[in-house]
Amino acid sequence: MSAIPLTVGGAERLQAELHRLKTVDRPEVINAIAEARAQGDLSENAEYDAARERQAFIEGRIKELEGTLSNAQIIDPASLNVDGRAVFGATVEIEEIESGERLTYQIVGDVEADIRASKISVSSPVARALIGKSEGDVVEVTAPGGTREYEIISISYI
Repeated sequence: MSAIPLTVGGAERLQAELHRLKTVDRPEVINAIAEARAQGDLSENAEYDAARERQAFIEGRIKELEGTLSNAQIIDPASLNVDGRAVFGATVEIEEIESGERLTYQIVGDVEADIRASKISVSSPVARALIGKSEGDVVEVTAPGGTREYEIISISYI
């Protein structure tokens, strides 16, 4: 498996989720299974079935997180010599040339991408257009909705 790029914050969030799953959620579901078993007949026990299903989900998520973290390449853009360019982990404020709308995105790995949190995947059309560019540059983004031009207003390494 190849390296999975993660920001420092993204790695911390995944480690926190893994810790919670192992120390809180796993023991809770084990207790729920034990309580459901104590009720007797398991063939018609909805609580038992639900607890077993939840246990399977938790164990699967634990394996997924352990795999991701074991193959993670944690990148801190603040420690790189990037000369003010947009790189993985950078937070970039852009302005659409046509409408004047300003947007701010952090460029993150596929695992961390969450558009609601303004985190875009490094493999997205916008991020691919921004990588390597500097403040004041105009980039052209070809997306399913058409081609748009954006000016890079600022780049920060949080």
